[in-house]
Amino acid sequence: FGKFMTDGVWWFFLFWLPSYLKVQYGMDDTAIMIPLAVLYSMTMIGSIGGGWFPMYFMKKGYAPYDGRMKAMFIIALFPLLVLLAQPLGHISVWLPVVLIGIGASAHQAWSANIFTTVSDMFPKKSVGSVIGIGGMAGGLGGVFMSKLGGGLFDYYKGLGHIQTGYTIMFAICALAYLVAWIVMKSLVPKYRPITNL
Repeated sequence: FGKFMTDGVWWFFLFWLPSYLKVQYGMDDTAIMIPLAVLYSMTMIGSIGGGWFPMYFMKKGYAPYDGRMKAMFIIALFPLLVLLAQPLGHISVWLPVVLIGIGASAHQAWSANIFTTVSDMFPKKSVGSVIGIGGMAGGLGGVFMSKLGGGLFDYYKGLGHIQTGYTIMFAICALAYLVAWIVMKSLVPKYRPITNL
Protein backbone atom coordinates (compact mmCIF):
# COMPACT_ATOMS: atom_id res chain seq x y z
CA PHE A 1 0.00 0.00 0.00
CA GLY A 2 2.83 2.39 0.87
CA LYS A 3 4.46 1.89 -2.53
CA PHE A 4 1.14 2.14 -4.39
CA MET A 5 0.31 5.45 -2.73
CA THR A 6 3.70 7.10 -3.14
CA ASP A 7 5.53 5.81 -6.23
CA GLY A 8 2.95 7.50 -8.44
CA VAL A 9 3.87 10.84 -6.88
CA TRP A 10 7.46 10.43 -8.03
CA TRP A 11 6.41 9.49 -11.55
CA PHE A 12 4.00 12.43 -11.63
CA PHE A 13 6.82 14.80 -10.69
CA LEU A 14 9.11 13.27 -13.32
CA PHE A 15 6.67 13.32 -16.23
CA TRP A 16 4.38 16.29 -15.58
CA LEU A 17 6.65 19.01 -14.15
CA PRO A 18 8.02 20.14 -17.53
CA SER A 19 4.43 20.50 -18.76
CA TYR A 20 3.49 22.35 -15.56
CA LEU A 21 6.30 24.89 -16.02
CA LYS A 22 5.34 25.37 -19.66
CA VAL A 23 1.60 25.78 -19.04
CA GLN A 24 1.79 27.76 -15.80
CA TYR A 25 4.78 29.97 -16.56
CA GLY A 26 5.11 29.89 -20.35
CA MET A 27 8.62 28.46 -20.14
CA ASP A 28 10.10 26.93 -23.26
CA ASP A 29 12.37 23.90 -23.48
CA THR A 30 15.63 25.67 -22.62
CA ALA A 31 14.16 27.81 -19.82
CA ILE A 32 12.79 24.69 -18.13
CA MET A 33 16.20 23.03 -17.83
CA ILE A 34 17.60 25.08 -14.92
CA PRO A 35 14.52 24.88 -12.63
CA LEU A 36 14.24 21.14 -13.25
CA ALA A 37 17.97 20.64 -12.66
CA VAL A 38 17.67 22.48 -9.34
CA LEU A 39 14.55 20.55 -8.34
CA TYR A 40 15.95 17.12 -9.16
CA SER A 41 19.31 17.99 -7.57
CA MET A 42 17.40 18.63 -4.34
CA THR A 43 16.29 14.99 -4.35
CA MET A 44 19.86 13.89 -3.59
CA ILE A 45 19.44 15.33 -0.09
CA GLY A 46 16.50 13.02 0.54
CA SER A 47 18.22 10.04 -1.03
CA ILE A 48 21.21 10.31 1.27
CA GLY A 49 19.51 11.79 4.35
CA GLY A 50 16.63 9.32 4.20
CA GLY A 51 18.95 6.40 4.81
CA TRP A 52 20.64 8.14 7.73
CA PHE A 53 17.56 9.58 9.45
CA PRO A 54 16.15 6.42 11.15
CA MET A 55 19.59 5.72 12.60
CA TYR A 56 19.25 8.93 14.59
CA PHE A 57 16.29 7.41 16.46
CA MET A 58 17.87 3.97 16.73
CA LYS A 59 20.92 5.48 18.39
CA LYS A 60 18.55 7.07 20.91
CA GLY A 61 17.32 3.58 21.85
CA TYR A 62 14.41 3.01 19.48
CA ALA A 63 13.94 -0.47 18.03
CA PRO A 64 14.67 -0.52 14.27
CA TYR A 65 10.99 -0.70 13.24
CA ASP A 66 9.95 2.05 15.68
CA GLY A 67 12.83 4.30 14.66
CA ARG A 68 12.10 3.78 10.97
CA MET A 69 8.38 4.46 11.37
CA LYS A 70 9.04 7.61 13.42
CA ALA A 71 11.45 8.82 10.73
CA MET A 72 8.93 7.97 7.99
CA PHE A 73 6.22 9.92 9.79
CA ILE A 74 8.43 13.02 9.91
CA ILE A 75 9.41 12.49 6.26
CA ALA A 76 5.69 12.22 5.36
CA LEU A 77 5.14 15.75 6.71
CA PHE A 78 7.55 17.43 4.26
CA PRO A 79 5.46 16.81 1.10
CA LEU A 80 2.68 18.86 2.72
CA LEU A 81 4.69 21.90 1.56
CA VAL A 82 3.65 21.01 -2.00
CA LEU A 83 0.17 22.26 -1.04
CA LEU A 84 1.64 25.78 -1.18
CA ALA A 85 3.05 25.45 -4.72
CA GLN A 86 -0.04 26.80 -6.48
CA PRO A 87 -1.15 29.43 -3.94
CA LEU A 88 2.36 30.94 -3.77
CA GLY A 89 3.29 30.32 -7.40
CA HIS A 90 2.21 33.80 -8.49
CA ILE A 91 5.11 35.30 -6.52
CA SER A 92 7.86 33.52 -8.46
CA VAL A 93 8.41 30.33 -10.42
CA TRP A 94 11.12 29.48 -7.89
CA LEU A 95 8.67 29.03 -5.01
CA PRO A 96 6.89 26.04 -6.62
CA VAL A 97 10.24 24.69 -7.83
CA VAL A 98 11.68 24.71 -4.30
CA LEU A 99 8.48 23.46 -2.62
CA ILE A 100 8.04 20.62 -5.11
CA GLY A 101 11.79 19.94 -4.80
CA ILE A 102 11.33 19.48 -1.04
CA GLY A 103 8.43 17.11 -1.73
CA ALA A 104 10.48 15.15 -4.28
CA SER A 105 13.41 15.00 -1.85
CA ALA A 106 11.06 13.66 0.81
CA HIS A 107 9.92 11.01 -1.66
CA GLN A 108 13.49 9.78 -2.02
CA ALA A 109 13.90 9.67 1.76
CA TRP A 110 10.60 7.77 2.03
CA SER A 111 11.70 5.30 -0.65
CA ALA A 112 14.98 4.63 1.12
CA ASN A 113 13.01 3.55 4.17
CA ILE A 114 9.98 1.78 2.74
CA PHE A 115 12.20 -0.92 1.24
CA THR A 116 13.96 -1.42 4.55
CA THR A 117 10.70 -1.93 6.45
CA VAL A 118 10.47 -5.19 4.49
CA SER A 119 13.87 -6.44 5.66
CA ASP A 120 12.98 -5.34 9.21
CA MET A 121 9.90 -7.58 9.26
CA PHE A 122 10.34 -10.47 6.83
CA PRO A 123 12.80 -13.37 6.85
CA LYS A 124 15.68 -13.11 4.38
CA LYS A 125 14.28 -15.80 2.09
CA SER A 126 11.15 -13.74 1.34
CA VAL A 127 12.55 -10.18 1.22
CA GLY A 128 13.07 -10.23 -2.57
CA SER A 129 9.55 -11.50 -3.23
CA VAL A 130 7.90 -8.96 -0.94
CA ILE A 131 9.92 -6.10 -2.45
CA GLY A 132 8.93 -7.36 -5.91
CA ILE A 133 5.26 -7.25 -4.93
CA GLY A 134 5.80 -3.74 -3.58
CA GLY A 135 7.51 -2.72 -6.83
CA MET A 136 4.53 -3.99 -8.79
CA ALA A 137 2.16 -2.03 -6.52
CA GLY A 138 4.31 1.06 -7.04
CA GLY A 139 4.17 0.59 -10.81
CA LEU A 140 0.38 0.32 -10.69
CA GLY A 141 0.29 3.47 -8.56
CA GLY A 142 2.41 5.21 -11.20
CA VAL A 143 -0.02 4.21 -13.96
CA PHE A 144 -2.98 5.38 -11.86
CA MET A 145 -1.42 8.78 -11.08
CA SER A 146 -0.44 9.39 -14.71
CA LYS A 147 -3.94 8.53 -15.94
CA LEU A 148 -5.55 10.61 -13.19
CA GLY A 149 -3.32 13.61 -13.95
CA GLY A 150 -3.91 13.38 -17.69
CA GLY A 151 -7.67 13.13 -17.20
CA LEU A 152 -7.78 16.08 -14.81
CA PHE A 153 -5.60 18.25 -17.04
CA ASP A 154 -7.70 17.50 -20.12
CA TYR A 155 -10.92 18.22 -18.24
CA TYR A 156 -9.78 21.50 -16.69
CA LYS A 157 -7.99 22.61 -19.85
CA GLY A 158 -11.33 22.26 -21.61
CA LEU A 159 -12.85 24.55 -18.99
CA GLY A 160 -9.98 27.02 -19.39
CA HIS A 161 -8.67 26.41 -15.83
CA ILE A 162 -5.86 23.88 -16.15
CA GLN A 163 -4.33 25.39 -12.98
CA THR A 164 -7.16 23.75 -11.02
CA GLY A 165 -6.02 20.36 -12.33
CA TYR A 166 -2.51 21.03 -11.04
CA THR A 167 -3.86 22.21 -7.69
CA ILE A 168 -5.78 18.94 -7.28
CA MET A 169 -2.79 16.81 -8.31
CA PHE A 170 -0.42 18.68 -5.99
CA ALA A 171 -2.88 18.14 -3.12
CA ILE A 172 -2.96 14.41 -3.85
CA CYS A 173 0.85 14.31 -4.01
CA ALA A 174 1.16 16.25 -0.74
CA LEU A 175 -1.19 14.00 1.21
CA ALA A 176 -0.21 10.61 -0.24
CA TYR A 177 2.66 9.97 2.19
CA LEU A 178 0.67 10.77 5.31
CA VAL A 179 -2.19 8.54 4.14
CA ALA A 180 0.28 5.76 3.31
CA TRP A 181 1.97 6.07 6.72
CA ILE A 182 -1.36 6.00 8.60
CA VAL A 183 -2.50 2.86 6.76
CA MET A 184 0.88 1.14 7.15
CA LYS A 185 0.99 1.94 10.86
CA SER A 186 -2.62 0.75 11.27
CA LEU A 187 -1.77 -2.55 9.59
CA VAL A 188 1.35 -3.04 11.74
CA PRO A 189 0.93 -1.00 14.94
CA LYS A 190 3.70 -2.91 16.73
CA TYR A 191 6.76 -4.63 15.37
CA ARG A 192 6.15 -8.32 14.77
CA PRO A 193 8.71 -10.27 12.77
CA ILE A 194 7.06 -12.64 10.31
CA THR A 195 8.50 -16.12 10.79
CA ASN A 196 5.88 -18.48 9.40
CA LEU A 197 6.87 -18.23 5.71
